[in-house]
Amino acid sequence: MCGIVAMFSKGEPISREALAKATQQLSYRGPDKQCQWIAAHQQVGLGHTRLSIIDLTTGDQPIANEDGQLHVIVNGEFYDFERIQGELKQKGHRLSTHSDSEIVLHLYEEFGTQCLHHLRGEFAFILWDESNQLLFAARDRFGIKPLFYTMVGDILYLASEAKALFAAGVPARWDQESFFQQLFLYVNQDRTLFEGVYQVPPGHYLLATRQGVQLVRYWDLDYPRDDNSKPRYTNTEYIEQIRHKLEEAVKIRLRADVPVGSFLSGGLDSSAVLGIAAKHNSQPIRAFTVTFNEAGYDEEAIARETAAWVKADFQTIPLNQSDFADHITDAIWHAETLDTNSRGVARYLQSRVVHDSGYKVILSGDGSDEIFAGYGHVKQDLRLNHTKQELENTLSNSTPAFLASIQQILGFVPSWLKNVAVDRAFFPVLLAPDYALKFAKQDVYRLFLEQFDLQEQIVGRNPIIQSLYLWSKSILPNYSLFAERLEMAHAVEIRVPFLDHHLFELVREIPVSLLTHGMQEKYLLREAARPFLTDTVYTRPKHPFTAPPATLTSNNRLYTLMQESLRSSVMASIPFFDQKTVIALLDKLPTMTERQRIALDSTLLMLLSTYILHSKYNL
Repeated sequence: MCGIVAMFSKGEPISREALAKATQQLSYRGPDKQCQWIAAHQQVGLGHTRLSIIDLTTGDQPIANEDGQLHVIVNGEFYDFERIQGELKQKGHRLSTHSDSEIVLHLYEEFGTQCLHHLRGEFAFILWDESNQLLFAARDRFGIKPLFYTMVGDILYLASEAKALFAAGVPARWDQESFFQQLFLYVNQDRTLFEGVYQVPPGHYLLATRQGVQLVRYWDLDYPRDDNSKPRYTNTEYIEQIRHKLEEAVKIRLRADVPVGSFLSGGLDSSAVLGIAAKHNSQPIRAFTVTFNEAGYDEEAIARETAAWVKADFQTIPLNQSDFADHITDAIWHAETLDTNSRGVARYLQSRVVHDSGYKVILSGDGSDEIFAGYGHVKQDLRLNHTKQELENTLSNSTPAFLASIQQILGFVPSWLKNVAVDRAFFPVLLAPDYALKFAKQDVYRLFLEQFDLQEQIVGRNPIIQSLYLWSKSILPNYSLFAERLEMAHAVEIRVPFLDHHLFELVREIPVSLLTHGMQEKYLLREAARPFLTDTVYTRPKHPFTAPPATLTSNNRLYTLMQESLRSSVMASIPFFDQKTVIALLDKLPTMTERQRIALDSTLLMLLSTYILHSKYNL
C-alpha cells in the first residue's frame, strides 16, 4: 500500500532534508502522495508515500489521534476494519478518516502494544507516542510486509526498504558475516546483507525510547507439541472449515476502493484464490498469467482453462530471456537480496504489466505450501516413513558432515535443508581464500537453529512440523516474500489469503497424517477448493512457478550478461569470491550438458546478484 520512513533522535534535531530524501526514495511504492511530519521538538520525524487503495480522499498519512499525541504511518492493509471502526466509535473514539490505517491509533489507546492481537492483515507500521516519548513499530505475523532499521550515532532510522535508509545518509556496506551465511542458507530473521541494517522479524514489534531499543515477539507459529492424539474433526468437517476460512480470507481481501485482480498460474493455490474471488466479486476478476516460450515452464493453457471456468478476464504476460536480461539489474536493486532463480525478475515484470493495466491490488496464492505442507521436500520426508522414530532414523542416514549440528540438535535433518546444502555445495570452491579463512569455523547451520526458540517452538513436535516451522521462519520471509518489493516497485500491493492467521491457526491443529492423502499433497485444501477448480487443476500434481534457467542455452542475452558481468573489474573488486575460479567455471559452461548447467543456475544467479548489488549500492 505504501512506503514508510521514520527517524528518532536521542539528542540532536533530525534532518528535514534526510527525512525528505528517504521518503522520496520510496516514491514508487506510493506515487499518489508524499507527506512528512516532524514533531515540535524535532527529534522524531515520519515520512509516508501513499498508494491510495482504501479511502481515496481522506486517508493521507501520518494520521494523528484526537489530541495529537499519537501519530502513525502504515504500510499494508488491516482487514475487517469497518467492524473495528464501529466498536471504537461506540467507545467514544473520534475518527478523522475512513482509512483502515487509522484503527491502529485508537486500538493503541485502548490496548497499548497488545493492539497487535486485534489486527488482521499484511502490515508494517510505525507509531510515535508523544506522551510516553515512545516509538512503537511492528511487522505482521508472517513478514509479508518488510520493515528495516538501523542505529547510526544517536539516531534510529526505520523504513520499508534498506535503500531509503541509505538515502537518509546511512552508510551502505556489505555485512560480510551475514553474506557468508546467506550463501549457504537463508538464515537470518533479523539481519540483512548490509552492515548495521536489520529487519524487525515477522511477528515482532520494536520499542524505542531514549534509553534504548528492544524487540518483542508477539506471535509465533505455535504448532501443537504432539499430533498423536486423535483428530478433533472428521475429514469432511476439516474440509468444510478450511473452505469457510479460505473463502473468508479471500473475501475480506477484495475490500478496496480500486479494482482488485489476481495472479494465476496453472497450480492449485492461485486457481483456488481466483475461483473464490470470482464467486464473491460482482464483476469479472482480471487474471494475470506469465507465459514462457519454453514448454516445460509455460502454464498458459491450464491457466486459460481456469479463467474460462470461473469467468475471469484473462490476460497473458509473455516473457523471454531478453526481458530478464533487460530488467534483472532493476529487479535485484529493488529486491535488495540475492536471487536463485529468474522467477524474481518474472514477478517484477508481471507487476509492471499489472500496473500499466490500471491495477493496484492483486491476490496471490503465496503461502499455501507453507501452511498445507505442499512442498516436494515434505513428500520426500513422508515417503521415507510416517512414524517419528523411523523417520528420524531414516533421515539420519547419509547426512552430510557439515549438517552435523542440525542432526545433533534436532535428531534428524529435514530434506529441504539437505537440498539447500547440496544446491549451495559449489560455493566453497568459489570463495576467495582470505574470505573463506575468515569464516572457516562458522557453522551456519548451528547459527540457523540458535536464532529460534527451540524449546517452545521446535521440541516435542512431529519432524514434519519441525521442518515446516524452520522453512516458514527462514525461506518464507527471506526468499518467497521478498517479492513484495518487486511488486511494490510498480506500486502493486499483493494480498495473500493463505497467510491469513485465522486460516493458519485452524490448519496448524490438523494432524500431519491428514494434510496428505497417500502421497497426494495438500489433500484437504484440494478437496476444500474443489468447487472452484477445473478437473485439470484438481488432478494435477504440484508444479512450482519457476522461470527458465538463465544458462539453459548460450545464445541468449541473459547468458551474455552473466558472462560479461562476472568477468568484469567490478566483480574482481568484490571481496567474497576468487574471480579466477569463477572465470574457469564460466569457461566450462559451453561444454557442459544441459543437466549440469541447470544444476549450476542458482549458483550463477547468486553470483550475478552479488555483482548487481555491489554495483548499484556502491558497496
